[in-house]
Amino acid sequence: MKPEPAAIEALLAGRHGDPFSLLGPHAGPKGTCARVLIPGAETVEAHDLAGRALGTLARIDARGLFEGTIAGLPQPLKYRAEAHGARWWITDAYSFGPVLGPVDDFLMAEGTHLRLYDKLGAHLIHHQGADGVHFAVWAPNASHVSVVGDFNDWDASRHQMRRRADIGVWEIFIPDIGAYRAYKFEIRGPKGEVLPLKADPFAFYSELRPKTASLTTAPPDHAWGDAAHRDHWAAADPRRQPISIYEVHAGSWQRDADGWYLDWDHLAERLIPYVVDMGFTHIEFLPISEHPYDPSWGYQTTGLFAPTSRFGAPEGFARFIDGAHRAGIGVLIDWVPAHFPTDAHGLARFDGTALYEHDDPRQGFHPDWNTAIYNFGRREVASFLLNNALFWAERYHVDGLRVDAVASMLYRDYSRKPGEWVPNPQGGRENWEAAAFLRATNRAAYASHPGFFTVAEESTSWPGVTRPVHDGGLGFGFKWNMGFMHDTLRYMARDSVHRRHHHQDITFGLLYAFSENFILALSHDEVVHGKGSLLTKMSGDEWQKFANLRAYYGFMWGYPGKKLLFMGQEFAQRREWNENRALDWELLDAPAHVGIRTLVRDLNRLYRAKPALHARDCEGEGFSWAVVDDQANAVFAWLRHAPGANPVLVVANMTPVPRPLYHVPVPHNGRWQEILNSDAQQYGGSGVGNFGAGEAAQGRLTLTLPPLATVMLEYQP
Repeated sequence: MKPEPAAIEALLAGRHGDPFSLLGPHAGPKGTCARVLIPGAETVEAHDLAGRALGTLARIDARGLFEGTIAGLPQPLKYRAEAHGARWWITDAYSFGPVLGPVDDFLMAEGTHLRLYDKLGAHLIHHQGADGVHFAVWAPNASHVSVVGDFNDWDASRHQMRRRADIGVWEIFIPDIGAYRAYKFEIRGPKGEVLPLKADPFAFYSELRPKTASLTTAPPDHAWGDAAHRDHWAAADPRRQPISIYEVHAGSWQRDADGWYLDWDHLAERLIPYVVDMGFTHIEFLPISEHPYDPSWGYQTTGLFAPTSRFGAPEGFARFIDGAHRAGIGVLIDWVPAHFPTDAHGLARFDGTALYEHDDPRQGFHPDWNTAIYNFGRREVASFLLNNALFWAERYHVDGLRVDAVASMLYRDYSRKPGEWVPNPQGGRENWEAAAFLRATNRAAYASHPGFFTVAEESTSWPGVTRPVHDGGLGFGFKWNMGFMHDTLRYMARDSVHRRHHHQDITFGLLYAFSENFILALSHDEVVHGKGSLLTKMSGDEWQKFANLRAYYGFMWGYPGKKLLFMGQEFAQRREWNENRALDWELLDAPAHVGIRTLVRDLNRLYRAKPALHARDCEGEGFSWAVVDDQANAVFAWLRHAPGANPVLVVANMTPVPRPLYHVPVPHNGRWQEILNSDAQQYGGSGVGNFGAGEAAQGRLTLTLPPLATVMLEYQP
């Protein structure tokens, strides 16, 4: 039966509610009726996939709609079209059945599907005898969705999708297309309004900005060789392992000769050996997911599942991680589930409604960043984000996620004035939906990927951030110690003559140092937006600035907690970080900067070699004060312990005055070997020290404390 004129008009306009009811083969009383849209064709003949002719179709609309009765039962079809002496073949997308099944529907509706990235998005598959790409997208409030791309002239009438009504997912299998084809979704909202073309939320690859289309990709075929690395971490307790992280913005660590980004392979050639040589255990990348705006540093992402095309194809990222693992280096990535940008091609009002975000701006708009806030209470949104966390561990073997802006997720009044936020049902400020999402994500990640760990950037006193979920916590592995960073940097910025009055800036942190599993982070946030570099934050003249920075690093590596330095801090970058240029590597022509880098290298190696310095980083039994109250001299001394290891004494003199014959109480008499002196000449210091060791008697070790320096001594039984 010929379709109604209104149905044909809707179909040709790309807005038919059920295109599969019109197009493709359908069983009827006179046999199988086939209908196909091939604009520009004059004649069309139907064939099965093996090439056997099944019948000729007649044109029923001059715009390219053909119809006819063909031999056999409904089956996948391809057509031979001719016009003006030209001939071409088209395999009919509407002759194929759905790819998703009832189990997918059930799990998606329940919000418990843990492999959404294998079902939604664009996947190269073999389906019902043909190779092609399966597209699927969640848009429950849309009245119509089409795939448009470079394979159909961006024509929304060509590949209108099938709606799975129960879950609001639209899907279509398009045969005969392969990898690296550009595509988007044309979505009509609930009232039929055409929205800006949307990129695929599950895209694995995207065009290079300023272009914004998603790209189909072949299944990953990387042959991983990192089993030893992964097995080690799967069997380890990361709290008791040395973890020293080198935080990197991949676009500005180094650049090529033309000033452009290094791709992943060139980054691997340069960055991995450098990190190994410097003694770091992990690289942490600022977000590498696709994002449209360079100055966002990746924190405003539009493609959570796609490594940004700035550094080449996704396979390059897999090769980088595999290479790092083979060299013994873990890789963490910054992950941003707190908010997303409102770019027209992104998630904002994705199907014409507030789908991923809250409709109420008091809940759904972030005033600090002019971004949208995810609706964590919607199970499909929480599942989307949880799946993304699992995706990076599964697909790319990342060792962990540092979760950005956790505090902004946990509090409904974050950066808001009274009246600008909506209380929770109990009348409080806590965002219980966000907390539940974080718990679910941590529970799933730790259950499915042994050795994987998560890190919270969380700056408040929310209890139990790193406590296990089963014990009432949020379930993170670690938390950035923001208090340590703020207090100690404030102390180091003070002129040494005034430090005696601010002793508590150093001692206060030990009151809570073991309340969470902490990472001591000197991150990118401390060297941007007019804050200057770490070197310029130090007080004093040029010599004192370098001495203060060396003392501070020695102090930090001796302090309980895992370590993190942002790139450039390891050689005392002078200028504030700028994402548009590479670090100032030419500074390494200057001895003072070489000295800082040498110190950081030695600190990392010492930290890894001495269990007393790392094995009880997160437990109070690994720390005890030796000198806590010497405000007058601005001296601090403590001991680090670990079972079966020799204790290490850490002494910091935060004034430029050498202090000979300084007495430190110690638990053991005998020889204490000096294993680090930040004032050593090879680091650019003055060379004041203890000739390599000190002898303790009657529970007291007498030392010479170098000026503006930290020394470490290990007991030698």
